[in-house]
Amino acid sequence: MRLAGKVAIVTGAGSGFGEGIAKRFAQEGAGVVVNDVNAQGGERVAGEIATAGGRAIFVRADVTRSGEWSGMIGAAESAFGRLDVVVNNAGWTHRNKPYLEVTEAEFDKVYAVNVKSVYLSALHAVPVFRKLGGGCIVNIASTAGLRPRPGLTVYNGSKAAVILMSKSMAAEFGPDRIRVNCVNPVFSATTGLSAEFAGGPLDEERTKRFLATIPLGRFSTPLDVANACLYLASDEAAMVSGACIEVDGARCV
Repeated sequence: MRLAGKVAIVTGAGSGFGEGIAKRFAQEGAGVVVNDVNAQGGERVAGEIATAGGRAIFVRADVTRSGEWSGMIGAAESAFGRLDVVVNNAGWTHRNKPYLEVTEAEFDKVYAVNVKSVYLSALHAVPVFRKLGGGCIVNIASTAGLRPRPGLTVYNGSKAAVILMSKSMAAEFGPDRIRVNCVNPVFSATTGLSAEFAGGPLDEERTKRFLATIPLGRFSTPLDVANACLYLASDEAAMVSGACIEVDGARCV
């Protein structure tokens, strides 16, 4: 059990990558706070973890709101007695389209969900980690922050911000024995945002176009991303901080 005795919050865990991360962590012994704004999805994932013999609770919270982060961390401590890991997986994108067609409201939501949430997570989790003598944050960024495509410029910029924030946070919080890393998945057909990234339904033509950019010839899966997060959250990565792991089949090479 690589996470035995640890407690983790996984945001956006009602589906997609977050669901995979939450279930993988529970399989490895972690108590998991399954977070999502979608109560149906979050309750389903927490229930499936419990049915499989794991420990999980669902907490509905908007990761762009400070007060709801406070409540979520309080729920983790109340249910499990501690908090060791935060995985900032919740994300959002505008539809793939020309930069000048992205509305101000779309820009604000992308940066609130993708970037402000990371700031708020640290604001509330770091004091808890300091009391425990350390902790771990894993931020889910994207290959879009390293090798951007046209049509997703605002989203690309938000993920680049997450990558740089992760590195800077690692340097700042290292003396507190708080490790901060990020994972950069490539496009996935399993996320609820796949049509937004692709600019329309993921038909045969769009699928071929995306696959052609990935040398390994397939999309990332929730399990691929979950395994990378598992390593970073485990004691095996005790000396790993400020790193970014590309789960991308060599797309960014």
